[in-house]
Amino acid sequence: MKYGLKTNKKTVLLNQKGITLPLVAILMFVLLGIVALTIDLAHLYVVRNELQNAADAGALAGARFLYNNDGSAVNPGANQIAYDAARDNRALAETGWIAVDVNWSDGQNSGANVDVQRGHWSFTTHTFTANDSLFPVDLDRTTEELDGDLNFINAVRVVARRQATPAASFFARIFGYDDFELYTDAVAYIGFAGSLRPEDVDQPIAICRQSIVDPETGAYSCATGRMIDSGGGSTHNTAAWTNFSQEPCQTTSVPTVRPLICADGNPESLIFGADMGTVGGMQNNVYDQMRDCWMDPATGLATDDRGYPIEPWTITLPVIDCPGNNPGPCSELVGVVTLDVLWIKQSSTDPHWQDIPLEMENWTYSGLSDNPDLTIDDMTDAQRQEAWQEFTDAFQLHTADDTSVGDLTASDIQKTMFFRPDCSYHEPRGGTGGYNFGVLARIPVLVE
Repeated sequence: MKYGLKTNKKTVLLNQKGITLPLVAILMFVLLGIVALTIDLAHLYVVRNELQNAADAGALAGARFLYNNDGSAVNPGANQIAYDAARDNRALAETGWIAVDVNWSDGQNSGANVDVQRGHWSFTTHTFTANDSLFPVDLDRTTEELDGDLNFINAVRVVARRQATPAASFFARIFGYDDFELYTDAVAYIGFAGSLRPEDVDQPIAICRQSIVDPETGAYSCATGRMIDSGGGSTHNTAAWTNFSQEPCQTTSVPTVRPLICADGNPESLIFGADMGTVGGMQNNVYDQMRDCWMDPATGLATDDRGYPIEPWTITLPVIDCPGNNPGPCSELVGVVTLDVLWIKQSSTDPHWQDIPLEMENWTYSGLSDNPDLTIDDMTDAQRQEAWQEFTDAFQLHTADDTSVGDLTASDIQKTMFFRPDCSYHEPRGGTGGYNFGVLARIPVLVE
């Protein structure tokens, strides 16, 4: 009995060994498959990253040059720039490093299988729509309106592929997969100037956002000119002096502003959304220095016989948020605007209206049509006030509380600057991210 039992046990053990062998064979096959999958997936991951780098580089390069130098039109060469940048990237292949595939050879912007396209990116729908338009659109609209306008060309899309030269497989060939065709895409968006590089703005003055947008729609508007310090007619300002300090925002004072007037603009980069040192009111020392700069022949402005400019002084300035339309000691940077300085008064009081223009840009005082030799000294107080009224009407100058400057008394108009937002096209500046105040950014961002 015992022998039989031992024999039976031996027999059972022998039977188990017989089952293990096929199990091991099956497991080895499965493990081989896992190894093959792991190695090939790792390889494909590397290839995909190479393709993504190529697509990103192409889209960013194309968007960087999406507009011509003054922002007045879309650059038809942006597609070629995007294509070249994507193709300059290399992908790893069996034969070494090769250029990625980008299907764009006929110069077209749209059509079947076109991998380089200009078009419109919508943040509302998170979609890109190809559009070969070369015409810019009016920027004096709300961000929401522009976002929905497919004719607002603001993005470049690039697709990078491994199609003509598919990514080779390694162990996956055992299962019949010799290679893999891969592709990836990227969309780069160019928006409005936000963060700024050194010297992107011209003078140490920050304009209040509330003074350059339509109060009802919130859209950037060039319809109304402003006076920077509203003087005795209002308790509000539409701008502030700034020393450009950020992180930390430092108190703005005469010693910190004077070296920046008619210099090289902001000496350091400015960060969108961060507070910047500001102060309201007309600081006499810096104000007089700014006026001297405006009248300096070095600005290149045409002048009248008195030496007063008779054409606008176009400058680019930072835009800040001013709750209640009054700047505080630290104000948030929200964008960039280009404006035309029309007049900078000299005196705190001018009861006889002598510190006024008689011509500016396309406007000329009507009294000069009958008497071209008429001078300020020859005019009566009534004539000078009439000339001032015509000037303020011509450029739609209003205070922060929307009172016509022409309706103010002489004592209401103290030392102040008069300006209007400029809605012509401007050289792009800074990085994408700011609100729309008519200045496009120079540096794009990836949105897909």
